Amino acid sequence: MWIAVIAASLGCYVEKLAGYLLPHSVLENAALRRVAGLLPVALLAALVAVQTFGVGQSLTIDARAAGLAVAILALIARAPFLVVVISAALTAALLRMLGWAS
Repeated sequence: MWIAVIAASLGCYVEKLAGYLLPHSVLENAALRRVAGLLPVALLAALVAVQTFGVGQSLTIDARAAGLAVAILALIARAPFLVVVISAALTAALLRMLGWAS
């Protein structure tokens, strides 16, 4: 366990140090800036997909998928973030209460 923690810490340190050592021209590259701007969106989308449709080593569609659909509709309607989260949670909870459980 401690070996993994130390290895991860060293890896983070080396990555941070590499950012300081890179020339300024590399960091100002337009393609790199585009990728750096889109990377968090892609990672968050992957996390949402795995948490919504994944159960162990398999895929499933259950109340979480309905909650995600309601959240997407609320986002399209430009609802406030709190409304999006609460409406998605309520949808999933109500469907589970009605028997559509994961």
